[in-house]
Amino acid sequence: MTRCIAVCRVPYVWAAYGRYTLLSMIAKVPPFDPGAGPPGYLYMAVADHIAARIEAGELRPGARLPGERDLAAEYHCALGTARRAVEELRQRGLVITLPAKGTFVAGQ
Repeated sequence: MTRCIAVCRVPYVWAAYGRYTLLSMIAKVPPFDPGAGPPGYLYMAVADHIAARIEAGELRPGARLPGERDLAAEYHCALGTARRAVEELRQRGLVITLPAKGTFVAGQ
């Protein structure tokens, strides 16, 4: 269940695990559409979409990315595809992964 509230004129949403999450007030990245754009590998399309979200400010430096299983569910792809997309983002230098901690957006 999702509830929206306004705290100091900043919209927050009641997210999973009983936390409030700030809704993005910055440029919106269109929803992921695997059929849009030129033909290519799905993992590259997922990595490009996450990279666009980082550049637009939806994912700020230091923010934790969802786990690979959650990314696979969010992007409606296989777990291996999500893992490969995160690996691509690591190679681009956009994220860093700390074992047993998670994957985080790299600082500028």
